[in-house]
Amino acid sequence: MPEILFLVHRAPWPPDRGDRIRSWHMFEALAKLAPVHVVALADNEAGADMARRKMAPLCKSLLIEVRKASRPIALAQAVWRGEPVSNRLFRSAAVIRHVDGLLRGRDITHIVAFSGQMAQYLPDAFDGPVIMDFVDVDSAKFATYAAQDARQPLHWIHAREARELGAFEVAVARAVDTSLFVSEAEAALFRDQSGLGVDKVRAVENGIDTDVFDPSLPFEAIDRPAGPLAVFTGQMDYRPNIDAVRWFATDVLPIIRRRHAAAGFAIVGRAPTEEVRALAALPGVTVTGEVPDMRPWLAAADAVVAPLLLARGVQNKLLEAMAMARPVVASAAAATGIDAQPGTHLLVAEGAGAMAAATVKLFDDPDAATKMGQAARAQMIARYGWGARLAPLAGLLGLAA
Repeated sequence: MPEILFLVHRAPWPPDRGDRIRSWHMFEALAKLAPVHVVALADNEAGADMARRKMAPLCKSLLIEVRKASRPIALAQAVWRGEPVSNRLFRSAAVIRHVDGLLRGRDITHIVAFSGQMAQYLPDAFDGPVIMDFVDVDSAKFATYAAQDARQPLHWIHAREARELGAFEVAVARAVDTSLFVSEAEAALFRDQSGLGVDKVRAVENGIDTDVFDPSLPFEAIDRPAGPLAVFTGQMDYRPNIDAVRWFATDVLPIIRRRHAAAGFAIVGRAPTEEVRALAALPGVTVTGEVPDMRPWLAAADAVVAPLLLARGVQNKLLEAMAMARPVVASAAAATGIDAQPGTHLLVAEGAGAMAAATVKLFDDPDAATKMGQAARAQMIARYGWGARLAPLAGLLGLAA
């Protein structure tokens, strides 16, 4: 009887942020193939308890440990031991003991690890198939941070992490049977970096639940500005999101408001930093913090914007907005990896002037914006169902779907 060990860096429930959305749907797909032993980490005890209550009845076994590592200590330990800081931040002695016990019990026949931080828990030798879902090339993200942060010590920290993590990613990919990435662009980048071929490195894209993200559902009205509204959604303590909303609020929105003086910009998402909260002092800017449901804000948006200067993989925020039939304005980085035609399914713009002009174009012509949103939803239905996106897992694991 096959049994799967699923190692995941954040407990998948609730699926309310990009990484957990993918890992939750992956868990559901794996559970259809065989009993699943889940070993996960959580950022806090409340989140761990919520995930345990939901997932325990669905698993063969479940361990969720709360991360306790601090960044300064993790950095010092990583430098001392010559390893990535990312691994140290997700190191848990309890997880090591639990995984060792599961593997010594000889019940596990297949292993799937989600996010590179969990690769440190993979056994040195294993008889069955092992899949590593890196999702993104995280080392490339740190290389970009290093280029952006010319000042010490951040430059040194990020450059070191890019180097150490990159070497670790390649070593892991050479040891496992298959490495997955969220888009063909990420997979191709990693093939170039690792020298591995398409037999070892492939893309398994994100999907979207178009029954949940459905504009025909009833949503509560939000307290929106009188003028047209641009909306950004995301985890607001994540650096690329912080950089994106700061740039839009300070450089793009003032241009838009020259044409539409009452235009508003809503930043919707949990854990906004002080820097993000401060943006609410700017004319037209709203910072909501955590909301119980993103969909009412998406439904109310005259345009959903994704002005990301740095983006890896496929942006769930765009899939959600397009499934909700909203017109989207995205940077080229944010749109990369999404199977959508610029001009038909979304608008792609680079630079503050172009981003403002594209948003104003949607505000000026609501009928054209509605048509674009409808085309976007049709594309999501045709192309991005989770069942179709994760169907390759069964073949990769050698299990019947």
